[in-house]
Amino acid sequence: MSGDYLVRATALDGKVRAFALRATGLVEELRDRHDTSPAVTAALGRTAMGSLLMAAASLKEPDQLLTVEIRGGGPVGRILCTANGRGGVRGMVSNPHAHADSVHPGKLNVAGVVGTAGYLSVTKDLGMKEPYRGTVELQSGEIGDDFAYYLAQSEQTASAVGLGVYTTRETLVDAAGGFLVQLLPGLSEEEIVAIEREVAALPHPTRLIRDGLAPEQVLERIFPAGYELLDRYPVAFACPCSKDRFEAAIVTLGSEEINRIIEEEENDYTEVVCHFCNEAYKFEPADMQRILQAAS
Repeated sequence: MSGDYLVRATALDGKVRAFALRATGLVEELRDRHDTSPAVTAALGRTAMGSLLMAAASLKEPDQLLTVEIRGGGPVGRILCTANGRGGVRGMVSNPHAHADSVHPGKLNVAGVVGTAGYLSVTKDLGMKEPYRGTVELQSGEIGDDFAYYLAQSEQTASAVGLGVYTTRETLVDAAGGFLVQLLPGLSEEEIVAIEREVAALPHPTRLIRDGLAPEQVLERIFPAGYELLDRYPVAFACPCSKDRFEAAIVTLGSEEINRIIEEEENDYTEVVCHFCNEAYKFEPADMQRILQAAS
């Protein structure tokens, strides 16, 4: 399968769950929609891919949602991504043009733009009365390690997470991908050590993608004795916003607030922009009057 996609697998008689994805086009679309600086591209891309991997690991139905919020105190501000059970994800950042000087030549300073004095929060909307929410303190600001820490602390699942985004000199996304390996009860100490050794020996995820390895081949590197492939499906940027949805949201503001918007509008129309995808929706005066009547 070409393009961006995710695979789900098990190994060692079901005692290990594994997920891997390639998401170069997806992360490039995030960069293009938000005009992010290279380090922010990496931070947002890693968060989006981590959200997709966790959604694959925990969502049972296509319409269930998993939302990841990261606030690390760095110049990027807030990072917010939402993934569904169908392989769709969207994301946004408070400051898309944030910058931090590189610590090492040629390496993006992701932790510098994210910060380390904050938290990572995961919310799962499983269609029940109340969504599940877990929060942990950020450990590194590099995103991958923070996802692994969250899984260990909040969900009591020992996990290895690798996430990477590589940008060109023109700041375009040249490679993006990652993996998630979860160790389940029943593994022997020897099996755990063997998995840890293979994961530690892996090159950086972006090197694997740039070298042409497919997600299945990444798992082959981690499980040389073999694994069972369970599923394979495409991943893509997906935002459910629409003019009708924004119209319904404006109605809920109430007639007083809608009147204020109409009176203060300097253009011949009211424009609403989605923060997740930057799509703009225009409401003509006749649209606003209809919305006002609905609110009244």
